[in-house]
Amino acid sequence: MPTTASTANRPSQRRRKSSTPRRDDEAPIIPILARKVREVEAKSQRNKLGPTNRVKFQVIAFLVREERARVKADTALAEGTRAELLKRLDGVATILAKTAARDTSLIQLLEVDQATSPVAQRMRRDWLLESGAELAPDELIITDAKPVVAPVVPDALAERQVVPPQVEARREANPFLAPDLTLRQPVSTPRRRLDGWELMGPLYKAFESGAGGGAATMELPPVPEFDRVSPKGREVMVHQSRFLEAVRAGHRTFLLADEPGLGKTAESVLAASVADAYPLLVVVPNVVKMNWAREVERWTPQRRATVISGDGEDIDAFADVFIVNYEILDRHLSWLGSLGLKGIVVDEAHFIKNLTSQRSRNVLALAARIREQVRDPLLMALTGTPLINDVEDFDAIWRFLGWTNGEKPGPILMEKLDDTGLTPADKAFYPEARDAVISMGIVRRRKKDVAADLPDKLIADLPVELDDDFGRSIRDAERELGERLAAKYRRIIEARGDRGLAPGEIDHDIVRLVAHNELEESKAAGTGSENVFTMVRRIGQAKAVLAADYALQLQRSVGKVVFFAKHIDVMDAAEAHFAASGLKTVSLRGDQTTTARQQAIDAFNNDPEVGVAVCSLTAAGVGVNMQASSNVVLAELSWTAAEQTQAIDRVHRIGQDEPVTAWRIIAAHTIDTKIAELIDSKQGLAARALDGEAVDPQSSDSVQLSALMHLLEQALGGE
Repeated sequence: MPTTASTANRPSQRRRKSSTPRRDDEAPIIPILARKVREVEAKSQRNKLGPTNRVKFQVIAFLVREERARVKADTALAEGTRAELLKRLDGVATILAKTAARDTSLIQLLEVDQATSPVAQRMRRDWLLESGAELAPDELIITDAKPVVAPVVPDALAERQVVPPQVEARREANPFLAPDLTLRQPVSTPRRRLDGWELMGPLYKAFESGAGGGAATMELPPVPEFDRVSPKGREVMVHQSRFLEAVRAGHRTFLLADEPGLGKTAESVLAASVADAYPLLVVVPNVVKMNWAREVERWTPQRRATVISGDGEDIDAFADVFIVNYEILDRHLSWLGSLGLKGIVVDEAHFIKNLTSQRSRNVLALAARIREQVRDPLLMALTGTPLINDVEDFDAIWRFLGWTNGEKPGPILMEKLDDTGLTPADKAFYPEARDAVISMGIVRRRKKDVAADLPDKLIADLPVELDDDFGRSIRDAERELGERLAAKYRRIIEARGDRGLAPGEIDHDIVRLVAHNELEESKAAGTGSENVFTMVRRIGQAKAVLAADYALQLQRSVGKVVFFAKHIDVMDAAEAHFAASGLKTVSLRGDQTTTARQQAIDAFNNDPEVGVAVCSLTAAGVGVNMQASSNVVLAELSWTAAEQTQAIDRVHRIGQDEPVTAWRIIAAHTIDTKIAELIDSKQGLAARALDGEAVDPQSSDSVQLSALMHLLEQALGGE
């Protein structure tokens, strides 16, 4: 990367009204670096360093080195000025070091040759131009590196690949795939006005701030005069019909983010039919494979669906729709990548938000292969909760759909952004940018807007007292954990010396640092020591029978009840309590086969003798329809608002005709109460980014981190 523009190359400073020189005249890049490093530090403290901020970290480190060398070599500077500038640069470097200490993966980014990617070069150039530097022409024009095409099957997975016998039969029946000659024609991409700008950060910011307001839904065609897609005896709803008309009009990439319960599965099945996107691959959580096969049969009876299990020995290779779960996709990449797929649907697409996970890489590799082989394939990401903790959760989904490559927008989105006539330096850019991304295919409808006949949903908290020895031991453990955290906090404060804290004042940066370190140690320790995870599990165990007894009384008065718990031992205790009371139940757990799970769901919905479904919060919280009940008991709290919402919406969905109530069982006078409060506060991100609501920004800290900070502050406040 070229060196920073020298002082001689910079334009003369503008004359100020006062004759006193500006403090930053000698190094105008330093205040920019100071501002940027604080942005990175804030994200790091919240454990939210996405790709954009990692690049920002690189560029800051690079420019600090450049500027330090320039200041030392500038003989025109007075010694006092030079010392002051170096001191300020050391301050930026110190923050970088502290940030790297929190996330050691950043250390490798400090290497001299790291900040050389086109994205980093553009970011550096933009900051230097902002500082008033004049750059050489070769620094202004930055050429993108040629993309590296990753293989569908990485070397590490090559030995795991299987080819089901039926697939060989399909290949022999049709040994040649008809080539699509429209695909690989060389295309000359003209340079665009925004080619030189770093745009991913501004795009995330546009959604994070809810810029422009309004629901994040692309413009959809009006309702057609006739229902041309539903099979005999079935009918699509208005919101589904408008979506399908967009597919009929030729749109092919969608983030279908309707709230849970609005029929995304049926819409996707019909979209494939309208687009004739067969063969179609559907990647889903294991718990919903059978339900997807049923929906294909229900909405497109003329099409055949096959469910891939294990090594796929029993699949129908001549089917139109192939349904596979995330966990076994890795062994089927090779033959799926050569099958000639015309579309791919990813259900519960927030499962791929972690780009370092193998399942995310598998899905992205297959999507890239399909885009190489097929002109305008149907690509659909389905999730009612695309944002869990941070707006950069969009990253993997946008990559899957081909809207971005993680470093910059794709050609179509770039054209839309360029057509705005604005740049990220213009405030008006952000609502326009949000609208541009939405027009790529985001469809977000809320129940209250499109399903007016869907009954209301209420979350009611039921505090319970843990007044036995077990409950008292939990409260004692909470106090001990708070005191242990407080001791760490005091050691850090004493080691660094007095920095002007008033008596009783708490340094919240140190609180967050102590809590973050405790959280990382807890994750590594698992269940082997007393930590926030084991504590919450013990609270769940203590509430198990109390929650089950409430569900039992509720069932006797209102009928069927869905009982959710996070841990198996809590489910076991609840089921034992129900059995002792003579109540017939079914169970939905992660270790069940898809057939057994579907049988349990059918029994709950159709058998009047079954009173309660005891469900795993993680295994049954997605893709399960249980409208036979209108009451949900949450025996344990989740760590995310999205998981809680997904669980409740197993009941609150199309087909429900009763008001839905979710009863949260909360252990009073424990950390359980704070967790419930934190979960409720996390609802703001989706409301702001997707629904355009004017919701005050909440901390992007995880619930676990916030809960630990609460315990620590409580312990310090008690002193």
